[in-house]
Amino acid sequence: MRKGKNKGDSRKWFRIVHRWLGLTSGCIVFIVAITGSIFAFHDEIADLIYSYRKVPPREQSFVSPSILLRAAVQDHEDAIFDMVVYQSEDRPANVYGTLKGVPHEIYYNPYTGQELFIRNLDTDFFLIIEKIHRFLYLPEAVGKQVVGIATIVFLFMLISGIFLWFPRNKKHLRDYFRIRWNARWRRINFDWHRITGIYVCLLALIVALTGLSFSYEWMHEAFYSAGNLGQREANDFFSPVVSKAKPEDIALDIAWKRTLEMLPESGMSFIFRQGETLPLLTGAYPFPLEFHHQSNFYFDQRTGALLHTQLYDSKSNGLQLQEMNYGLHTGQYFGLPGKIVAFFISLFIAGLPVSGFLIWWGRKNR
Repeated sequence: MRKGKNKGDSRKWFRIVHRWLGLTSGCIVFIVAITGSIFAFHDEIADLIYSYRKVPPREQSFVSPSILLRAAVQDHEDAIFDMVVYQSEDRPANVYGTLKGVPHEIYYNPYTGQELFIRNLDTDFFLIIEKIHRFLYLPEAVGKQVVGIATIVFLFMLISGIFLWFPRNKKHLRDYFRIRWNARWRRINFDWHRITGIYVCLLALIVALTGLSFSYEWMHEAFYSAGNLGQREANDFFSPVVSKAKPEDIALDIAWKRTLEMLPESGMSFIFRQGETLPLLTGAYPFPLEFHHQSNFYFDQRTGALLHTQLYDSKSNGLQLQEMNYGLHTGQYFGLPGKIVAFFISLFIAGLPVSGFLIWWGRKNR
């Protein structure tokens, strides 16, 4: 008798905590989830509506990065640009930096160096959606904490929801996995809330856990530790001793060409001028617009001499897990099917606080 009472008491308290945490965090969870669903296909949508994202392919080499960086600085007032990204043969080269202190991206024809478009990264629609998703468009330090706490609450909501709504009697198991469409709206909403939570629980956990790493460095490090079983691999960390010297344009071109020679089948590559006291960083990916399976190389910023190599296959499991985090969170890691799943999971997550609120409101206003 006492044992049954304890179980009933625990369910009662779980239900109270589940309800009030849901009511207090539901609005944030809804905003984060709905913006995540909007952002899921941002590349595909942008390709449809923006002509500057494609160029006619040619049988010739791309313009070197030093030419593009020099053009960006010379052609624009108060310009500081330090990164070039090359994609596939039918896409432009992208140069990143600031114009008058505001972050911008300039699109160039990679074969001719012709400027195609300038994108203000502070006013771009999809990047605004991303900022709302990551930190509610608040000051980033504050917003990341708000979203992070709401995500942790959401994780508890998922776990407590399974505990609360999973049937104790196996005879009723079948009924718990279907919606009674012929019932009153309160019953339909209740079934929808419960069944949605059960079906999306595992994938929602993955989305929430990977999302936490964007708010908290300790979560990012947790992925590394989990992948390496608590060990730190020396090859994952490179701390060069580089003398302070003015970066040379020739070094940019040497470093980029060496990167392409080592990984000629790459679908996307970049070169980043990190600063006077840091080496040039280059990277290559198998496919354009997909940010996983990354290989990295470090070069002397004055001579272009190769200092350190990090091929993807040589990276530890922990570092690979960290780098695939974005792809797992967005579904990008699994291609278009993964994005479709991420889109619907985000919609279902957005629906949970709505249906949960309606359950509370319906009981309060019978």
